[in-house]
Amino acid sequence: MLSCPPPPSLHQHLHRHPHSTTVYSSIHRQPNLPAITTPDPLIRTQNAKSTSLLHHSTTTTNKTKNPPQESDNDQQQHQNSVHPNDNKPTTRQLIIPPHEKLNILEMSLASKRPPLFPGSIYANSLLPLQSVLRTRNDTQHLENDNDEDDEDEEVMIMRALEIRRKVTAVVFKGAMKKGKFGITYSTNLVNRLSEFIDHVMIEAAALKRLPEFEDSTFNVRAKAVIDDSNVVPLIRWLKHNDLSYPKIAKLICMSKGNLDSIRRLVEWLKTVHVKAEFLGVTLLKSGDDILQRSIEELDEIVEYLESNGVKGDWMGFVISRCPKLLSYSIEEVKTRVEFYLNMGMNANDFGTMVFDYPGALGCFTLEEMNQKVNYLKEFGLSTEYVGRLLAFRPELMGCSIEEKWKPLVKYLYYLGISRDGMRRMLTIKPMVFCFNFETTIAPKVQFFRDLGVRDDAIGNMLVKFPPLLTYSLHKKIRPVVIFLMTKAGVTEKDIGKVIALGPELLGCSIGNKLEVNMKYFLSLGIRHRQLGCD
Repeated sequence: MLSCPPPPSLHQHLHRHPHSTTVYSSIHRQPNLPAITTPDPLIRTQNAKSTSLLHHSTTTTNKTKNPPQESDNDQQQHQNSVHPNDNKPTTRQLIIPPHEKLNILEMSLASKRPPLFPGSIYANSLLPLQSVLRTRNDTQHLENDNDEDDEDEEVMIMRALEIRRKVTAVVFKGAMKKGKFGITYSTNLVNRLSEFIDHVMIEAAALKRLPEFEDSTFNVRAKAVIDDSNVVPLIRWLKHNDLSYPKIAKLICMSKGNLDSIRRLVEWLKTVHVKAEFLGVTLLKSGDDILQRSIEELDEIVEYLESNGVKGDWMGFVISRCPKLLSYSIEEVKTRVEFYLNMGMNANDFGTMVFDYPGALGCFTLEEMNQKVNYLKEFGLSTEYVGRLLAFRPELMGCSIEEKWKPLVKYLYYLGISRDGMRRMLTIKPMVFCFNFETTIAPKVQFFRDLGVRDDAIGNMLVKFPPLLTYSLHKKIRPVVIFLMTKAGVTEKDIGKVIALGPELLGCSIGNKLEVNMKYFLSLGIRHRQLGCD
């Protein structure tokens, strides 16, 4: 019986692609007719790559199961030529190129099923994953290719982990979308949650051991872990408390999976009057172990500070300016408080000092604090006086000895100021030792030189009137000099001498003092020239 010819469209297709093969579906076959066989079983050219891989694996398996029949003599001769001294049975393994392994692995671990078309092959119909991570039973080949196999398996394992991370990130973004977050916000946040993504991935893998998740997919298990952690509502709550997504991501990674600790600590910070805009900064700068601390430990620190002069209304300001206080133990906090109390401070002075500059209590090590106190004593100050000095100007504790104090002392020595003069400057205006002399003091000294003040007189000016260095050169000192030269009758030749003899003039207000006094002297009959000379 003759077979029916193929349809015209299929016939034309064969003429256009003479070397390609054709697949007949069941609708093209007639009952009671012999099947048409083709010499090449490959399917369509547009899917030839995946089909050839399936065909290759199938033919190899068939050859392994049904080896060609050989005579006894030929078989014995073949075995002797291949394995003359080995009587152990060997197993033929399918060798797959490395790039094909990666493709199979990625398709096997994909989060979503790729689009299919008629005649396409899905990943599940490809080779099993165990055949990709193959092992050899042949000891002779294992000795030769052991290093290469180990490298391939390591690459495949790392690739599998990377694919699982991407799948977990996609599941997390889906949960964020369900929580009414935008695509951009979700993407930016998830990109910073690498540690938490790994945590979800590990927990999802561990759920496979439970009976209820034994037959579930990885996506289902990852979604279950994300839902049980309540991370999406936590993100919404932290965002409502004015935390940006970089801070939220860092906090979630710091929690190491214990997300309840974040909400618990944020609620505690609100009870001690930390403002919402400082919650994120306070949490992130309190130390890596802050989320593992108990509320009882933190309450003990706050109560101890309150007992030593730090008011409860100030506590939020102090903690937000110096979050490291929360990372110390109660013994460490007591040692730091006693450091200042032993210098003669009372509770009121200590509380005021901490409120003015919280960093003096918690931002420096005890060794640095002792070094700075000892350096101030070298100017001839007693311990009690240094304590009063720090209570009045705690910013001194934030100055560096090597970067700020020593260069300033060397510059003052250059201006002819002795140690006693420096001690007077320190006691009258300690803020001078907090300035950067290159940007604040040196320009003023150069201005006085330009006015004609001698170098030896500049040092006397600074010791006589130390607040002079705290005034603004362009807003305070220069306008007073212009007033003296234009309205007070001081000549350009004498202006340097006037300032050297009376540096206090540069601290006077022009409208409230200098003009009033000038009008008074003029009312007495003193002329401008005489007023400037006198």
